[in-house]
Amino acid sequence: MTAVLRSPQGRVSVRFRQRTLFVALAVLAAILVLGVIALTTGDYPLSVGDVLATFAGQGPPGADFIITGLRLPRVLTALFVGMALGVSGGILQSVSGNALGSPDVVGFTQGSAVGAFFVILVLDGSMFGVSVGALVGGIGTAVLLYLLSYRGGVQGLRLILMGIGIGAMLIALNSYLITRASLLDALTAQAWRIGGLNDREWPHVAVSGIAVAVLVPIALYQSRRLALLELGDDKAQALGVRTERTRLILLAVSVGLSSFATAVAGPISFLALASPQIARRLTGASAPPLVTSALTGAFLLLASDFLVQRVFSSQLPVGVVTGAVGGLYLAYLLAREWRRKVS
Repeated sequence: MTAVLRSPQGRVSVRFRQRTLFVALAVLAAILVLGVIALTTGDYPLSVGDVLATFAGQGPPGADFIITGLRLPRVLTALFVGMALGVSGGILQSVSGNALGSPDVVGFTQGSAVGAFFVILVLDGSMFGVSVGALVGGIGTAVLLYLLSYRGGVQGLRLILMGIGIGAMLIALNSYLITRASLLDALTAQAWRIGGLNDREWPHVAVSGIAVAVLVPIALYQSRRLALLELGDDKAQALGVRTERTRLILLAVSVGLSSFATAVAGPISFLALASPQIARRLTGASAPPLVTSALTGAFLLLASDFLVQRVFSSQLPVGVVTGAVGGLYLAYLLAREWRRKVS
């Protein structure tokens, strides 16, 4: 069922599906619960009251460092990175019309990693430099992919196939950069390459938070045009949508989100692939809803990181968990597509 919210003067209205709203609220509640658990559990357990008292500046000894210095930056980084990857994947899957549309499948993540690796291994840059390098690498990859895929327009299947090829070449380039680095730099780069949230601090929160705050509203503003693009270029143009311009804007937003997420947490595998599809199935929508995709991505990354910290009780990179689960999900998607074509 669809409902409409209107401002008192009727100048602004928002249309939404009630099921989508209920799912989004449920996922948001799960995020809040998991966030509270992440802040209160660990080697130094705290109560909810201790956490609130710490925020008020009256917490027990050592709690301020535990909460604001260690746990809270990690939780917020997981939330922002998960949201960025969820929206980035949702945009690509809608633009390409393919469930395999994802920054790590079409090469955006690998391009961002090339730029970040160059800053880490060659320039020995700061967090800001790594972010710039990842953004430049992601944008360069996106421009190359768009030019190679453009034939009187961009078709989804061609975009995916070209992206897979470009991504494979960029993976080889990343491996080459690691082999040319010193042993210490190579170990650092290889650990970053898996993707993780260990030792994340407030600068990481700031970079990922600003990226989400700036780019996600643009994606939401373009979401109506995104829905019209799914009808096909001819119908979208008949309804007044400038298709190629809209695609460029949406691809730029997707690249920006995935690039900043990669700069902050490394190339976290398959999260951008799985989150929109899970959100689409939960809401029953015909295409991945961006808000629910963002919340699903945040929940999945936060849950995966909680699993690493509390179940495995190790400094295992969270990318290992998302890669394992996402790999199984990718195999399921490929098998489902194959069965659909055979039948």
